[in-house]
Amino acid sequence: MRKEFRAALFDLDGVILDTEGQYGRFWGQMGREFHPEVPDFAQRIKGQTLVQIFDAWFQGQNERQADIKRRLDDYERQMEYPYIKGTRAYVESLRRLGTPTAIVTSSNREKMENVYRARPELKDLFSLILTSEDFRASKPDPDCYLRAAERLGVSIRECVVFEDSVNGLRSGRASGAYVVGLATTNPREVIAPLCDEVVDTLETFEGGGL
Repeated sequence: MRKEFRAALFDLDGVILDTEGQYGRFWGQMGREFHPEVPDFAQRIKGQTLVQIFDAWFQGQNERQADIKRRLDDYERQMEYPYIKGTRAYVESLRRLGTPTAIVTSSNREKMENVYRARPELKDLFSLILTSEDFRASKPDPDCYLRAAERLGVSIRECVVFEDSVNGLRSGRASGAYVVGLATTNPREVIAPLCDEVVDTLETFEGGGL
């Protein structure tokens, strides 16, 4: 099993930050209000940008979109942004090795300002941070990871992608990177077919940079 790489690309929610439960509660409520016929609404939209969610589920509903965005903005300002156990230490170890790292998130810049207020050190921990405004198509499309590799100056096949959501794992797999699935959001048996390796947290991942 190949575990050596030249760059590491990380999803944000559910990989770096332990926020998926909080988002699950928010989007679960939106699903119950607006799409009660879809009991797994929160699960279906994981890893997608807000634009994607609106296009797929609220197209042409401008007032409803504005209401959801306002409620989401209020919610994110009050959220907590704790680290997933072991992630910060792992990223710091890559930094000491000189391995380039990137956050590749479907979150927008407005949300990230809330994150930076809680975790200002993120900007220094990572070589690059890409948000939804930085790529043409969101997960499960591979564009975001391909752009991250290009910006870091490495081949995507020399990268490892760390993901937790089904859409994110599909994005990483489609990009051609080596994909590590974190069982922080979905059960191991759900994500195993979508990645090269499954770990519970990055404390148990033994890969390293070249």
